[in-house]
Amino acid sequence: MYTKTDLINFISDIGIKRDDTLLIHSSMKSIGEVENRADTVLDAFIEYMKPGLLIFPTHTWAKINDKYPVFNPLTEPSCVGILSNLFLKRPGVVRSWHPTHSVAALGKDAASFVSGEELGDTPCPRTGCMGKLYDRKAKILFLGCSLKSNTFLHGVENWNRIPGRLTDKHQKLKIITPDGRIIDKPLRRHYSKFGDVSKNYDKMEAPFIYAGIARKGYIGDAASVLCDAVGMADLTSSFLKRNPDLFADASPVQEEWYMK
Repeated sequence: MYTKTDLINFISDIGIKRDDTLLIHSSMKSIGEVENRADTVLDAFIEYMKPGLLIFPTHTWAKINDKYPVFNPLTEPSCVGILSNLFLKRPGVVRSWHPTHSVAALGKDAASFVSGEELGDTPCPRTGCMGKLYDRKAKILFLGCSLKSNTFLHGVENWNRIPGRLTDKHQKLKIITPDGRIIDKPLRRHYSKFGDVSKNYDKMEAPFIYAGIARKGYIGDAASVLCDAVGMADLTSSFLKRNPDLFADASPVQEEWYMK
């Protein structure tokens, strides 16, 4: 059974620095047996990263829609796992107001990091939190999950203006702010004629590893991948210039594109 100290050692060993900006996509069950379970996992990351900025996606895209259009960041649960939902309840955690792709943050500059997330009209605007990960030279940890969970690459596709990745029309959503105001928030949603293109994002693992943008390791039993946000965005953007429909299928990236 893993203890908090064990987990802190794993966090350090995989290459995370205490003062990093770190976003975590997670699968709690993949970690294995942990003393006091998910709370200890959060305790380990929060303690280790006290000088930095710790972020979890707290997305609500699975529920917020035309029939359920109102997002309340204080009460709406996340649809992306137990760690994200427990993190929301921790003291000092602040959540962005994006109605479908919110994140929660704790630590240095957390409030400024999440601010303004609601101003764009797409799931991952360049001026929002996914874009700020690039600006802050952040790291993204895939804790027991694959790069299929890489919301950041949705952003990269959008920032490169890849056609056919968003709905033409806006959904008429609303945000209830913490002070009780109601904000109208028209929002375009992810869409592709190829279906869910994120299921093909894991084809980038091999190029990322080769380029030194990503490294593999373990957090407990969880096979994990730690990625550099700037490297991911820049390399993926270069591939998208060659083939805008890079993620239309699962075929591997051509090795000659990245192997020198």
